[in-house]
This record gives sequence, C-alpha cells and structure tokens, in this order.
Amino acid sequence: MAESVESVRKAVDRVYGHRIMRRRSTEITSEAALRGARGSAALSGADWALEEVRRRSDFGADPEARVMGAALRLTAEAGQLLSIWRQSPLRVLARLHLVAAASGDDRVGRPRQAGEPVEEPLIELPLPDAEEVSGRLEGLADLIIAGSSAPALVTAAVVHGELLALRPFTSHNGLVARAAERIVLIGSGLDPKAICPAEVGYAELGRASYLAALDGYVSGTPEGMAAWIAHCGRAVELGVRESTAVCEALQRGAA
Repeated sequence: MAESVESVRKAVDRVYGHRIMRRRSTEITSEAALRGARGSAALSGADWALEEVRRRSDFGADPEARVMGAALRLTAEAGQLLSIWRQSPLRVLARLHLVAAASGDDRVGRPRQAGEPVEEPLIELPLPDAEEVSGRLEGLADLIIAGSSAPALVTAAVVHGELLALRPFTSHNGLVARAAERIVLIGSGLDPKAICPAEVGYAELGRASYLAALDGYVSGTPEGMAAWIAHCGRAVELGVRESTAVCEALQRGAA
C-alpha cells in the first residue's frame, strides 16, 4: 500500500511540475473536470465519447443523458464544498445527492429510510439496512472531522468505498461516491487544482475491474482493502496521464 501511495504522489508531482501548468492551469482544470465527469458517468451506465459530451446541451432527454448531466453538475459543485466538507461531511453528501438527482422527490438529499428501494443497478452487493447506513455514515463523518494521519489517497479510497458499500441514497450513489473522493483529493492538498481526474482512470480500467476491487473493500480483509486502495491509486495515476496529455497538447499548440 505504501508503494501505491508513493507512486501516486510522484505522478501527481510530475504533472504539477509541467511547465504549461504555470500559465494555463485553469484550462487544464476545466478539461480535467469534463473528462472526469465523462468517466464517472461511464461507470454509471452512460459511456459517451468525450466529443459527444462537449457537443450536447440537453441532458434531460433520456436516462443516459440524465446520468451525464448529473455527473457534470457534481463535478462543478465539488470544488465549492471543500470548506463545508471538513466541518459537516454529511451535509455535503446530502448536497451532492440533491445536485445529482435534481428533482423534487422527498427522498432526495437525505439518507434512505427503512424499506426505501435503491436504484443502483450496476452494483449488486448486499444492501445494508437503513440503521447500519446511519451508524456507518456517522462513523465516516467523525473520521473526516477529526482528521487523519493517513495519506490522502487512503482517506479518499475509504470515503469512496464506504459510500459504494452503503449506497446511502435511493439513487446516484456511484456518482456521489466519486464526487466525494474528488473532494478529499482536492481538499487534502494532493490535487489542489483538481487536475488528476481519478474518474478517467476508473473508466479506463473498466467496470468489471472496479467492481472486483470494490468486493475487496467490502470484504474488510487487509488484502481486500489494499487491493481497493491500489485500484484507486492506479485510477489517479491514469487521471494524471490524461492531464499530462492535455498539457502536452496545449504546449504543442503554443509552440
């Protein structure tokens, strides 16, 4: 695990040291946000080409378009919630669900209650009951508020994995989990400019690999946890590679 953490830190440092970052970091952040949203949506069943995401303006026409719209809204929202996250992570999670769902349903923006179904067709793990969800969410919030000496990658992976395991909302849990991971990576200082979209990496590694790694997290074994954290680390490294390619393209255009 330590090897994975160190490898991610070195990869992130390299892209932050790219000379184009000194002049055009805002463009790279914007591009990373778009590509990250596309990657997250792909894992939730809307696997669109990047150019299709750029071209479209209507994201309410069909189920896939709504997933893509939700992913784009979450990516835009994540950076605005950093200060609240450290003080009230459960409030932030509720806000993320509200932004993703974008509906007036009274189940939106709060953890699910006993007997409420969950619409998360791509994750088929056993569903914890509402009481367990409540207790584990409180534990997760306490961990975030208290702070941790764990590396940012580990904390981000735990937040991501726990939200996928719990599926605390009636919908959009995958999108919310990945947005929460993004908040941890930005707020921790590992990726302060949000230029290392892990979501790109998860999509590239594929849904089967993602779900297999999640099984490891849910198992609770040291080996399973290490495999999940390593998977998250690899996704960040692939996000770094994506943004490095964007930097190179901008540099060629400026040459």
